[in-house]
This record gives sequence, C-alpha cells and structure tokens, in this order.
Amino acid sequence: MYDDILIPTDGSEGTRGAIEHGIDLATKYGATLHTLYVVNTNVTVETTSAQTLAALEEIGQEAIDEVTQQAEAADVETIEGTVAQGVPHHAILDYVDENDVDLVVMGTHGRTGLDRYLLGSVTEKVVRLSEVPVVTVPMLSESES
Repeated sequence: MYDDILIPTDGSEGTRGAIEHGIDLATKYGATLHTLYVVNTNVTVETTSAQTLAALEEIGQEAIDEVTQQAEAADVETIEGTVAQGVPHHAILDYVDENDVDLVVMGTHGRTGLDRYLLGSVTEKVVRLSEVPVVTVPMLSESES
C-alpha cells in the first residue's frame, strides 16, 4: 500500500510519536523510510551568516541521524535522510513530489488559539496542501514518554 513514507522532523520531543508511528508503518509495509529536516530560511536567510546556516544544518543532520538509528534498530531496510533549506511546508511538499512519497507522518504540537494563529502550523499547512495522505500524531505526554 505504501512504498515511500516521509517523516519530517524538527528534532524536538514533539516528533517522537510521529517517528515511532512512521517507523512502524515502514516496517509493516516494507516501505522506504524518508526523513527530512528543513532549515527554515524564511525568517533567517537575510540575517543569517553561512556559519549559522552550517550550524543549523548540523543540528538537522543530528535529527536525521536519530531517526535513521531508530529505523535501523527496527530493521527498516531502506532509509533516506535529507537536510533541506527553505520554507518548511514548501520544502516538505516539494520533497514529497520529487521523491514519489505515498504517505507523510507528522507530529503535532497541539497549539491552539493565539499561539496557533501567530505561529502557524507546518503540519496544518502540509495537511491542507498535500496531494498524498498525511497522518498526524499528537505529541506524547510526559506520562507516555
């Protein structure tokens, strides 16, 4: 049913449940697991030095490595990891198109009200604009950790 599954990650604890869910689906379907970290250049491109961008990409690579290690431990056979730059939801949707991804698995932070309005939601934008199914996984509570 699914050949290519994408788990976008920002390296936060909020993505842990989505990572676990995505790895489980990749294992179940024998799918290639893709993981993507996006350095948000929407707010930083004009004020960010090359050194800062390199540091952000390093953080992204660490987040990708963490997902890769978890997937390898679960015996996922094929894993692709990418660090990209751009507006996060655009970069995620572009990755989906360019890599024939069948399913996106994303975490939600559970923001509501003014926080959601002011900060926006990458997950919400991907859900609204994606041409492939998007599974959203709520952030795990501390008791579920």
